[in-house]
Amino acid sequence: MVLVAIVGAALLGLVAWATTVLIRRERRRPETTADAHRIESAATQGIRDARRRARALDRIGGAGGISRLDVHE
Repeated sequence: MVLVAIVGAALLGLVAWATTVLIRRERRRPETTADAHRIESAATQGIRDARRRARALDRIGGAGGISRLDVHE
């Protein structure tokens, strides 16, 4: 029982520490410019596109799906 309490306290301390680090990092983050917004949005779109292609490839099945997907571009 004591061991469970110690482990619980340690986990709670770890979560509190991680939350503090993330909050401090966010506060130090400089204001983003229009270019930064554009780059971030393009990167997010690229990630979505990669996930969509991966799902499509999974549905098509097999390595031959790669060449079939690239034909459309």
